[in-house]
Amino acid sequence: MPQIITVKELSNAEFFERHAGPGRVGLVGGSTLSDKIIGRAQKQLTDESSRSVWSHAFLCQGRRHDGHHWVIESDLQFHRRHIQLGVQENRVAKYHDLEAYPNVAIIDFKLNDAATLLVLNHGLEFVANHTQYSLRELVGAWLALRHPSLRAKTNLLAREKALFCSALVRQVFLRAGIDLLPGVDPKHTAPEDLCKTELDHTGWVMERDPASRGLRLRTRVHARVRQIKKTVRQLKRTAGSADATA
Repeated sequence: MPQIITVKELSNAEFFERHAGPGRVGLVGGSTLSDKIIGRAQKQLTDESSRSVWSHAFLCQGRRHDGHHWVIESDLQFHRRHIQLGVQENRVAKYHDLEAYPNVAIIDFKLNDAATLLVLNHGLEFVANHTQYSLRELVGAWLALRHPSLRAKTNLLAREKALFCSALVRQVFLRAGIDLLPGVDPKHTAPEDLCKTELDHTGWVMERDPASRGLRLRTRVHARVRQIKKTVRQLKRTAGSADATA
């Protein structure tokens, strides 16, 4: 049975230091426009049809010899005179900035040592093979979100040796014999899917994005207003019928 634990009053660095164990899955929600677009594209997967607070997913490696926690991820990174496109290793410190990444989560699927080693080995295999980041497949996944009947089918824009972030996480676990999302094509996997998986896990979640909370509040308020208007219309119809009878 999944267990979700809400975490408060920690910095991102403290959060990852405490929870980013090897073989666990990390989720972050960024504050940039592109992060919000990705979140909005997943609104069909949320309980309230509001944008998802998650825009990126990665696999935790745990602490390495340099004393830092590292992750395996498929990402787009632009540095001065250097561009990284695809599956790569990075320090989790890139997600320590709480202004850039107000929402963070870690999901522990309770892997034993052998399964953890297998998952990490498969992740490193994607790194060694220089698997590319696929914007094209990301568009295919978005199309499937708009047309749910497509989600179980092969991504219409699938490419070989290419994966976006959450599809990488899904593939790594699949190769280890663990299906995080039965019934959905791996290359249609969204960060929100990983958050909502029914596979037994413990999740630690820290949400600080006021925009997402405000959007959910507005959604609830609008629903309440619609209900009140419906009730008023019903009362008017009832009153009108009573007047006609009188």
